[in-house]
Amino acid sequence: MQLTLLPQQDELTIRVDERRLDAAIATAFKDRVRSMIGEGGPPVTLDLGGVDFMDSSGLGAVIAIFKAMPPDRALVLTRLTPNVERVFRLTRMDTVLNIRHDPTDAPRQESPHG
Repeated sequence: MQLTLLPQQDELTIRVDERRLDAAIATAFKDRVRSMIGEGGPPVTLDLGGVDFMDSSGLGAVIAIFKAMPPDRALVLTRLTPNVERVFRLTRMDTVLNIRHDPTDAPRQESPHG
């Protein structure tokens, strides 16, 4: 499982350095990201630019991470590849999760859970 933690002053970025986010690594991915995030702190950006394939297990892991976030802490997904973006769009999770298409855009200031 390859994840890179990129702490910055006003956000915490976790870069997923895996080509596939599927059933083989979804549980370990979810547990590792949740431990990296901790209980409190700045907004979290999950950089999925290296992920070419995501199945329902990978999607479920991302949703579990989102649900575990404290209400006052945002989770932003960024740099989605076309295949991964399609998974979020087809499941309509793109309407629930905060997806930033341009990593330089500021995250939306909505409540992170709805």
